[in-house]
Amino acid sequence: MGKFGTVKVTGSSMKPTLNDGDWLFVSWFDSPLPASVVDRLLGKMVVIEREERPGVFLVKRLHKVHAEKFWVQGDNSESSDSRIWGPISANEIVGRVILRYRRSKRVSG
Repeated sequence: MGKFGTVKVTGSSMKPTLNDGDWLFVSWFDSPLPASVVDRLLGKMVVIEREERPGVFLVKRLHKVHAEKFWVQGDNSESSDSRIWGPISANEIVGRVILRYRRSKRVSG
């Protein structure tokens, strides 16, 4: 694992776990998903970057691994994920969600 950063949630693919506007603290991988951490990530939220959509980060839950292919799903049954795309490759998993936090709402007056 390498650097740390943040990702802002937009959309509803991870509802009810994550909400639009939530912020996530992420540990970015230096290289494709290391084999040594795969077992620890099953059931956890990961950040993916699809090969056909560089620069667009998606948050999904890692459900299973088979023959070096990874099945990811959003918590919302209407999510675009491996149920539509099929399994993804290790190089598309670019980070692990460490924690969620919400920005406080400013109160005026």
